[in-house]
Amino acid sequence: MKLSEAKTSADSSAASVSDRKAERRLAMIATAARLFARDGYADCEMESVASELGVAKGTLYLYFRSKEELFCACVDQGMRELQETVQQAAQGSIAPFDRISAAIRAYLLFFEQHPEQAELLIQERAFFHDRPKPTYFTYREASRERWRVVWAELLSGGSIRDGLTVDQILDFIGNLVYGTMFTNHFLGRSAGEQHALIMDIFYRGIWSDAQRHTGE
Repeated sequence: MKLSEAKTSADSSAASVSDRKAERRLAMIATAARLFARDGYADCEMESVASELGVAKGTLYLYFRSKEELFCACVDQGMRELQETVQQAAQGSIAPFDRISAAIRAYLLFFEQHPEQAELLIQERAFFHDRPKPTYFTYREASRERWRVVWAELLSGGSIRDGLTVDQILDFIGNLVYGTMFTNHFLGRSAGEQHALIMDIFYRGIWSDAQRHTGE
């Protein structure tokens, strides 16, 4: 075997091992997220996660140094998947308002399909309230920059009424969907129905034509 071929084979083998480790880590996170959501952070021990996975506790510690690190990895992975899901949904539409609607729908559906992520956000705040900023808001701030461009173009193009700023709009939508997500989670409301209601009121407002004329 030539030296170049041997190197290629070694690189391929190393990549394969790395991929398997990454897949195993994600499997651990998925299982742990479900157990943390079900049992709560305080009552969910590393032994329980290892047992559910069918591995030794020591194996789990090879990937995560502590229960806190594992929990944080669960929250981080969930928020990463949320952002990827929302971004992918928004890329499917060209018209700005359609992209916004698709993103909001994807956001609400993500938590409906992954209710454990809502539970983890609650637990993070309860057990790690001394942190400067919850993981959710760290990811939300990063995603704002992508949407800032969209809303700035709508404002400059005259599609949005005067007097509003991009930051005001982003804050309003962010707070609206965040609150709706938890309401849906606690009361079992449909993400699809709530999305339709949000878009109807958000785009059309609550004033009738007569009231809008009077208000002017």
